[in-house]
Amino acid sequence: MGLLSCSISETITPSLLFFLFSFIGFGTATFNVTTLAFDEGYNPLFGDGNLVRSPDGHSVRLLLDVYTGSGFISSRMYQHGFFSAKIKLPSDYTAGIVVAFYLWSNQTSNGDVFEKNHDELDIEFLGNIEGKPWRFQTNVYGNGSTNRGREERYNLWFDPSKEFHRYSILWTAKNIIFYVDEVPIREVVRNDAMGGDYPSKPMSLYATIWDASSWATNGGKYKVNYEYAPFTSEFKDLVLDGCAIDPIQKFPNSTACSETDTWLESRDYAIITPKSRSAMRRFRQRYMYYSYCYDNVRYPITPPECAVDSNEKQRFRNTGRLRFGGSHRKQARMERARRKRRSRAASVSDDQTDM
Repeated sequence: MGLLSCSISETITPSLLFFLFSFIGFGTATFNVTTLAFDEGYNPLFGDGNLVRSPDGHSVRLLLDVYTGSGFISSRMYQHGFFSAKIKLPSDYTAGIVVAFYLWSNQTSNGDVFEKNHDELDIEFLGNIEGKPWRFQTNVYGNGSTNRGREERYNLWFDPSKEFHRYSILWTAKNIIFYVDEVPIREVVRNDAMGGDYPSKPMSLYATIWDASSWATNGGKYKVNYEYAPFTSEFKDLVLDGCAIDPIQKFPNSTACSETDTWLESRDYAIITPKSRSAMRRFRQRYMYYSYCYDNVRYPITPPECAVDSNEKQRFRNTGRLRFGGSHRKQARMERARRKRRSRAASVSDDQTDM
């Protein structure tokens, strides 16, 4: 999974998040999906004692303590699909913790499948010190292209530790879409120039919680503090819509999933309407604080799948990070200062009223 060290410290406040959410107005219809009980589609992966199923079998808790993290894996591999869960993250001090929801072609419950040329699609939640919000990143790897990580990092407009929200990955032969609730936040459209960098191998769905003290929070500055353990992440309303593949068959027949692919591409979650594309644009303008597409240090030549947006490009340095050090709060302070200067120029009495 993505191990990009990032020193950006997120300082956006809950009140500002609520204001921005109200201003942006992310309004989309709920997806039509069929959920599974845990035993219908998943198996424990590691840390069995820290994996706790609900009595009805429709939700599961993953715990991290001083001894181990935990995780689960889909019982089958898939060639394309829609993979989704409602997730609630740990609260309080969560520095150094990573909660991941991702697709990976490298391993099944039967052992390794692709050792050095795996494909991967990630949603990774990055913990933070107490009082600071969770952040998260998405990443795309194809054909073992770990030296060409395609990270984007974001903030959220809500506190993901307070209640459940749906996080989803759509993967088809044509495109990849990452969702938060029903808002598309990122799309990767396949093109010939990507070659093997576009994920094409059968993959399993994973969910894990683990100790990533070496990199997850401010580049490893803050470590996991086990005085707050156990850390608990909860998953429910699990979805596996896709073409199931025999793991022994590494390279399935190209037509084996054609019918399912056609079905997937007709689903509501596969169609980005003008309204949802507008919501995606607003999300990226407000909450994306790193994108590899604008990182000219790592990629002097822009990767072929990047659809460079002129408005996004103006916001980022050549490093792909937000201007002014990536702090939304700092930008807000500068904007307030700018407004105050303008107010003073217009009227001394107005300035006194503001103070």
